[in-house]
Amino acid sequence: MNDWAIVLTTAASETEAEAIAQALIEAKLAACVNLFPIKSVYVWEGNTEREQEWQLTIKTRMTQFEAIASKIQSLHSYDVPELIVLPIEKGSAAYLNWMNAQVPTENPPSD
Repeated sequence: MNDWAIVLTTAASETEAEAIAQALIEAKLAACVNLFPIKSVYVWEGNTEREQEWQLTIKTRMTQFEAIASKIQSLHSYDVPELIVLPIEKGSAAYLNWMNAQVPTENPPSD
């Protein structure tokens, strides 16, 4: 399994997106988080919604997904935040080495 992934989530505001990004970086769960404004169209509770949101593109290790999901859910204003993982199949060695230095591997399970 590839070790690196991109996790996608959205936030209701720039302030919320920044808080989530900061928490993930400080906890060393992500090497980098990109934030950008988007417009989302979706169905929620039977109604079609159109909302301005902030997309977070989180670069991390695949093994950190559960910890990231938990952190996002603890900080997020949505009942059901987006949590999608996309594996990084390839990347430049220099960039992946930099990511490797930013996000530690999970501790191996003890016997």
